[in-house]
Amino acid sequence: MQQRHGQGGSAVIRFRVVGFVLLLAHLLLVAWTSLRPRDVMWVTATNLTPFAGIKADLALGPLEAAHQIGEGLLLLAPLGVLLPMVGGRLQVSPLASLVRTVLSGALISLGIALLQTAVPGQVPDVDSLLLNTTGVALAHLAVVPAWRRGLRRRNQREHRAPVLREESPQGRTPTIPRVGIAP
Repeated sequence: MQQRHGQGGSAVIRFRVVGFVLLLAHLLLVAWTSLRPRDVMWVTATNLTPFAGIKADLALGPLEAAHQIGEGLLLLAPLGVLLPMVGGRLQVSPLASLVRTVLSGALISLGIALLQTAVPGQVPDVDSLLLNTTGVALAHLAVVPAWRRGLRRRNQREHRAPVLREESPQGRTPTIPRVGIAP
């Protein structure tokens, strides 16, 4: 299904292209940080128990726990904004947008975890998947609804601008807003 862009069509396309470029740059950065081989003397075992790694981080103290948990939350958080930006939709259900974005973020995080199994020194962790997905959801909830609301208001203001016409000798033709053509 193709969307019509109306008067702001080129702006929407530019907005989506900028979003796509930023998304690509972010994913390349994430791949570089998450999928580089590391030279380590020993490697911890793969964590497949949910919240075990988070509990271990909390046992290290508040500062180290905040660092480790914050790192997990922030790694993919920009996807919560960039994925809807690439989609370019203004009129969408907030719940559908959140679900679509969170599922996409979870699949990207899962893909990274699966790719880490083949990289020396990188160990997949189920808690990373949970934290990354939570970060995507929090970023989406914090930014996207207000951002879309502002863009919709701006779009409505632009379309409501009065069109100045020369008046005919009989006077101005009356117009009735929001009345369509009869069938």
